[in-house]
Amino acid sequence: MRKYFGTDGIRRIANTELTPELVYKVAKAAGYVFSKHTNHVPTILIGRDTRLSGTLIESAMVAGFLSYGANVKLLGVIPTPAVAYLTRKLKADASVVISASHNTYDFNGIKFFSNKGTKIPDSMEEEIEEVMESDKMQELIAVNDKIGVSEYREDLIDEYVYFFRKNFDNHIENLNRIDFIVGLDTANGATYKVAEKVFKALGIQYQIINNAPNGTNINDGCGSTHIEMLKKYVVENKLSVGFAYDGDGDRCLAVDENGEEIDGDKIMAILSQYLRKQGKLSKDTIVATVMSNLGLHKFAKENEFQLLQTKVGDRYVLEEMLKGGYNLGGEQSGHIILLDYNPTGDGILTSIMLIQAILETNQPASAIAKQVTLYPQVLVNAKVSNDKKYEYEKDEEIKKAIANLEEEFAGNGRVLIRPSGTEPLIRVMIEGENKADIAQKAQKVANLIEKRLH
Repeated sequence: MRKYFGTDGIRRIANTELTPELVYKVAKAAGYVFSKHTNHVPTILIGRDTRLSGTLIESAMVAGFLSYGANVKLLGVIPTPAVAYLTRKLKADASVVISASHNTYDFNGIKFFSNKGTKIPDSMEEEIEEVMESDKMQELIAVNDKIGVSEYREDLIDEYVYFFRKNFDNHIENLNRIDFIVGLDTANGATYKVAEKVFKALGIQYQIINNAPNGTNINDGCGSTHIEMLKKYVVENKLSVGFAYDGDGDRCLAVDENGEEIDGDKIMAILSQYLRKQGKLSKDTIVATVMSNLGLHKFAKENEFQLLQTKVGDRYVLEEMLKGGYNLGGEQSGHIILLDYNPTGDGILTSIMLIQAILETNQPASAIAKQVTLYPQVLVNAKVSNDKKYEYEKDEEIKKAIANLEEEFAGNGRVLIRPSGTEPLIRVMIEGENKADIAQKAQKVANLIEKRLH
């Protein structure tokens, strides 16, 4: 069991749990591990979102890296996918994003990326933890001319803007219409400046909200985790489509002209059709997680796409994509990976691709979103003791109840049982045609699990 790293880096309450002392140690240990893997003094990029604690965490992290002897380039407030892109572009040895993504402002986090712009593997995170907990930390001190140096490179955000111009400028120019206007909700987060720069550079008309961060309003009733504000805004302003990003800009959810949500599953369906028509969908395959909606499964089957499923987490989606040579994958939550462009979820990229797909069909966003009918999903938590979280797989009574349910659904419903990675819970997720019916069934299964594994 890892002590510091979770499923997406380290994420805790800033300055009480994610303390400057802890961040300093993490950076120093990471500098050593990166140096060991590259055989030279590493250069590391650091980007952050708009949280109040961002500069505090950044200062401690810079001190840790420089104290070990690593060199640092500070990118300032910048989306996670921009950091991933620049890591490859500048041939840096590694990078760090200081962000707690979609969480409230009091949290902050640390995500490490490799020189390929992908999240570092679990094994490397474990290696960093081992160093942090060892006596070796006392030895990792650079002296004299070996101390690292840092430089501010906030200008590098323009390289990310240029990436969009280079890849999409001509095509968007040919498709664009005067009556096509986009709504943007940047969640008072890392995309608050760069989204405008990208949309201006491509000549796409837009109206923007939640782009005035004050350090505490990131994700506060806005962005992809609170999409209600964008729904209302799109309808009231008669916009063609709306896009909501999360705090660090690696997620995107959309809203059609009627204010209806287009989630990650629907986005993947739309983009799979769009890319296939252009002959650009690798192996006619979509990579999704076990949480993806049954509606996406049915869409894939009806349209002869292969749908592969991974564990929950965009890192596992990416692993499967790299392993099989696929170029489209993602999660229901809006992490969409378009591997031909960037090896991580990229909210702005997702929205530009979706705009192209909408404009090419010459139909409203609502029409192309209708390709997928999503089934209602209900999630109920069963409280169990931590040491029994995986015993449901062996319990005959639980297995029989699940099998009976799946037989009853006859392909029009699904049961997914998933132990929590962090809490003494088993999550029971059921999909089906009738929400009230599946809610009752999910509660019944959760009660049985609690009874059997208390």
